[in-house]
Amino acid sequence: MTVAVMWEARAVSGRGEDLLAWARAQELPAAPLRRETFRAPQDRVLVITWWDAEYGADLPELAEPAEDLVTRAVHRWRFESVAED
Repeated sequence: MTVAVMWEARAVSGRGEDLLAWARAQELPAAPLRRETFRAPQDRVLVITWWDAEYGADLPELAEPAEDLVTRAVHRWRFESVAED
């Protein structure tokens, strides 16, 4: 089974590039099948990692950034793959 773990944070206004650099520099203790990093308006950063694992497996995730870098707690979601187009 393939599980996607999504991590999304919103930077303090004007610090989107700092948050993006922080997220890209974070190493996980294990290598995912794939990792992509995205940015969006309002200084948001999204990281998605794909894992060959069961849905409930204990998988590494990015940590919370320093409080002075983000406007709120990180949002996290987990999805399992059901089909490929």
